[in-house]
Amino acid sequence: MTSFSVSNNQANGPTYDNIGFRHDEGRSPSYSPQQGIYPSFPQQAPSYVPMTPRTINTHHTVTPGKPHNTAQKKGIKKCHWKYILSAALCVLLVLAVVGLLLWYFLYYQCLLGKLCKSGGKCLSSSQWCDGVTDCSGREDESQCFRLHGTSFMLESYSSGSQRWMPVCPENWDNNFGRAVCEQIGYRSQDYVTYSQTSSGSLASKGYLKLKPGSDHESQIQSQLAYSQSCSARAVTLQCIECGQSSAAPSTRIVGGTEAVNGAWPWQVSLQISGQHICGGSIISPYWILSAAHCFQEYSRPDIWKVYSGDVSLLKMRFGTGKAVHKIINHAEYDSETNDNDIALLKLSTPLTFSRTVKPVCLPNFGVNLSAQRQAWITGWGALRSSGPAPDKLNQAQVTIYSRETCNSPAVLGGQVTQTMICAGKLEGGVDTCQGDSGGPLVVKEGGVWWLAGDTSWGIGCAWKNRPGVYGNVTYFIDWIYRQMQNE
Repeated sequence: MTSFSVSNNQANGPTYDNIGFRHDEGRSPSYSPQQGIYPSFPQQAPSYVPMTPRTINTHHTVTPGKPHNTAQKKGIKKCHWKYILSAALCVLLVLAVVGLLLWYFLYYQCLLGKLCKSGGKCLSSSQWCDGVTDCSGREDESQCFRLHGTSFMLESYSSGSQRWMPVCPENWDNNFGRAVCEQIGYRSQDYVTYSQTSSGSLASKGYLKLKPGSDHESQIQSQLAYSQSCSARAVTLQCIECGQSSAAPSTRIVGGTEAVNGAWPWQVSLQISGQHICGGSIISPYWILSAAHCFQEYSRPDIWKVYSGDVSLLKMRFGTGKAVHKIINHAEYDSETNDNDIALLKLSTPLTFSRTVKPVCLPNFGVNLSAQRQAWITGWGALRSSGPAPDKLNQAQVTIYSRETCNSPAVLGGQVTQTMICAGKLEGGVDTCQGDSGGPLVVKEGGVWWLAGDTSWGIGCAWKNRPGVYGNVTYFIDWIYRQMQNE
């Protein structure tokens, strides 16, 4: 539910945007402020400083009437045992630190290579996408293709050069395109077509080209070979028709307005017993993306129904809704920090796409969703904090802010982690609110709409210097496709 009325009176303390999540007021941040929208990785290993034992004062005073050397001998005896004990402890501590450092550097080096998430097996980069399954969960051969930029240019990971490279269209056809889209995580029925585009500077290191006699029914990455040049250009794939709106707003607004049918065809209402609880976004006929915190109390799939195709909740309730077959919450969702606040719902039967029911595009690698981009939020949430909810879907334009801005002391004070982005209006007046949870934050780029975030949490609704916080869909893209592949 989206708040479009200004509510800057903060004397009553913070309230929160969404059902199912509350921060502990005054909680210190669990992450240091991060810049930018995309996740960052450590550039160097941290150093460890072992604790050193404190020196014990062993000076002795000579007692009159007793030989001086007696006291010295007693002192030496005491020093001897304490020295041995201290030395032993020191050796054990040094060995523990050396072992810890050795483990860390070996693990870090594996991060520079590849680590199997299933079983923890460490692979060299050359073993990734080489056509041989080495990980028990098959992830070394399941994340070998990706789509790049707004052109949806196909790239494959080269085990030989250990980099992502464009795929040459020579010997390519729709059978190979459909097979790759299935490997990414889409259904063959959703496949649209392949085309060609200029690869530009991305082909400066060459291409991957199908070997003569390649078979689309076999593992495709093992049939790609390095080529310095390509007589054509580069493959683009349309795995699903996504990100198309028939009535999206074309002018900038400051407050919120009611949406019209077809403007945001990926928006769904997630309901229990006919009551709207959370929002969500269609990403394929079977899959809805939402927020993990929506399903903490209500985790049984059979109690949920998914409604789509209209901006009016009342009108949608005349339909039957779609049953939910499975709810997949992110395994590392943290209800205290709201880290990893993302979930996927798999429907029992697929949606039928129409002018008012369509998927939004999941962000390709290289699509610009960075800070200061204008984005749109939609939902059936409250129009003010703890206020009434509308029957009609509301929409508003917001600004995506850098993590540095989000985490500044005057804004959200370090609570926005790498799994989140924040967006809104620092001057207040536009925000998501109670009941908008799980709904979309979208950006238009290259003529299509991309899902940048899922509504997660916030302090109040539409307060000054309190932008809303959203799950960072770009950060989760591999996780999303992995769940789609496994189901």
